[in-house]
Amino acid sequence: MQKFRSLPVSSTLKAATIIAIGALALTACTNASQAGPSSAASPSGSANASFDPSTITKDDTLAALVPAAIKSKGTLTVGSDTTYAPAEFLGTDGQTPVGYDVDIAKAIGATLGLKVQVQTAEFTGILPALGPKYDLGISSFTINPERLGAVNMVSYFNAGTAWAVQKGNPKKFSLDDVCGKSIGVQTGTVQEDPDLSGRNKKCAADGKQPINIVTLKNQTDVTTRLVNGSIDAMAADSPIIGYALTQTNGQLERLGDVYDAAPQGIAVAKSDTALADVIQKTLTKLMSDGSYKKILTGWGNAEGAITKSEVNPAVKS
Repeated sequence: MQKFRSLPVSSTLKAATIIAIGALALTACTNASQAGPSSAASPSGSANASFDPSTITKDDTLAALVPAAIKSKGTLTVGSDTTYAPAEFLGTDGQTPVGYDVDIAKAIGATLGLKVQVQTAEFTGILPALGPKYDLGISSFTINPERLGAVNMVSYFNAGTAWAVQKGNPKKFSLDDVCGKSIGVQTGTVQEDPDLSGRNKKCAADGKQPINIVTLKNQTDVTTRLVNGSIDAMAADSPIIGYALTQTNGQLERLGDVYDAAPQGIAVAKSDTALADVIQKTLTKLMSDGSYKKILTGWGNAEGAITKSEVNPAVKS
């Protein structure tokens, strides 16, 4: 992805993180429990960035363009990996999806006069289920050529890769010397491949020790490992790293600059071009009336805002 949450569609897709490190719920589907309990803070973003979709006025012209099948059920069903704070994660009740992606989904639904049901899903299972199970996939999907070949993507956000280490960088980790180090990433992200996989190839070519790439199903667990010191560094989407820093009581710090910025997109089934067009037009309206920027600002991610939404924009490979 030439960016973050961008794993190849063919290997089914995902990357994620809710930095609920205090309440952590180290899930049974990962081996993160080996890292032991964390002392990091629990997320507070859901409390200070709540969005009220009732502030959005229905647009009858756009609502008239909604495909009949969706209009008849009156609900947009959204698949989202709710482990990727602050984009999408579970609130303090452990059940309610929150985050800027969730709020954008609600704003889209309100504009179209539709209810929105965000369903927690594994990242890798969302795109293959578009159409039969989900109307939209909103889960920090980086737009890349492979995904564009499988689904329609409507651009709505920009993000890049960022790194974090323990506060003060006690292990003296350097991006110029990653060979032989333990680095955590979420499974299926572009940080795993092509970023770290590419760095590993260079380690091999230079005759150095390979990187110990620690891939975990949930970004939360990667962050926990870093807080506990069992890995040297972690790489993830820039908004996720930024949020992790605010939620871990000063136990982590960013290392280096953000790089490989790329657009993220709302995914729609490849056959449903009509819905993709409606979503693009709706996002354009939300951008023009200020609602879009207000949502991102509430989550501290206004820097990721784009000025133009497109269906299947041209991107670098």
